[in-house]
Amino acid sequence: MNEERDGAVQRWVRRHRPLVDALGIAAISVLAAALGLNQVWDALSVLPEPVSPWWGVVVSIPAFVAVALKRRMPRTGLAVAATISAVSLFTVGGLGALLALLDLLWLVTLIATPAARRRILIGCGAVTAAFTGLTLAATGDVRIAVLVGLQLGALLGTDYWWATAVAQANELAELHRREAAELVRHAEHDRDAALQHERDAMARELHDLVAGHVSAMAIRAEAALSGPSDPGGDRAALRAVRDSSLEAHEALRSMITVLRAGGGELVVPPRLDRVADYIAEARRAGLEVSFDGAAAKELPAPVEQVAARVVQEGLANCVRHAAGGRVAVSIEADEGGLLVRVDSRDGRPLERPSLPGNGSGLAMLAERVRALGGRFDAGPVGAGWSVRAALPLEPAA
Repeated sequence: MNEERDGAVQRWVRRHRPLVDALGIAAISVLAAALGLNQVWDALSVLPEPVSPWWGVVVSIPAFVAVALKRRMPRTGLAVAATISAVSLFTVGGLGALLALLDLLWLVTLIATPAARRRILIGCGAVTAAFTGLTLAATGDVRIAVLVGLQLGALLGTDYWWATAVAQANELAELHRREAAELVRHAEHDRDAALQHERDAMARELHDLVAGHVSAMAIRAEAALSGPSDPGGDRAALRAVRDSSLEAHEALRSMITVLRAGGGELVVPPRLDRVADYIAEARRAGLEVSFDGAAAKELPAPVEQVAARVVQEGLANCVRHAAGGRVAVSIEADEGGLLVRVDSRDGRPLERPSLPGNGSGLAMLAERVRALGGRFDAGPVGAGWSVRAALPLEPAA
């Protein structure tokens, strides 16, 4: 309960800090007047006769009010306190106005910009010099003038130095906070980019490994259902569907295993030695495929992988959109690079296509080819469709 009470008191003091400061300065001023401390300034008074020290409290009341309102008008309050301090110093004396001046100077310096703080420092020096001169003129004693100048300069300088140190510490803390927030934003951006990269990789692998098999199953089933009943043909279609489903299942299982274990590649990237398998799958799906592939010299792995993907995607599209047609696959290597073509013709679309394409496969394929610095084209040629990829022998970094 005591801790809660202490916390409530601290919160109240923070909310009403200007009023608390004003009351504290007023209390010190009253105590100084009661103890007669104002008499230390009597030598500077221009009044013909000494006055009661309580006049120092009365004259300082506007400065107390300025402290109480310092959050609303700190600079105006500083001007008021400076004026009251100057009047009080050479008349009735008193500590209240000087303490109010120091409190408001600290606040104004704290909230000022670096350029404004430099102007405040120049102002403190000018005020010290002016008061030293006025003291010399009022007393005619150099020793008193120097003493007043040193005292006032020390008070203003210490107050200024303290406020500047706190302000710079706050600015440094704010700079570190912004840097930390920027680092967090960069980390979130990198995390999102890494996550998107993984999603793109999964999308490509799912499309390359699973979509083709699923399309082949749908195409063979559609072809068997659309024709007359034929036990031999139906069994062949069922075997093709079974083979494709087993291959799709194996690909999915390997991807799930890698995802659960973490690390490693989702699947083993294909090489050109897989082209024969892709052609065999396309022939089982009803395509008439011819292949022209000269023995290529040793190729960089990325080039081989993308070339195999071009053949795989081209044949998958032919199975999906040109059932029963003729397809020519060619892979030519020369000094300029590797040219891969998949040309279809004489195909016929199914009467009830079950899996219409959306072009994402060709788009992802184009990204892969261009990432290596190659050229990719896909479009109609005569009555058929052609997919062409020109890959450099030295892929771009």
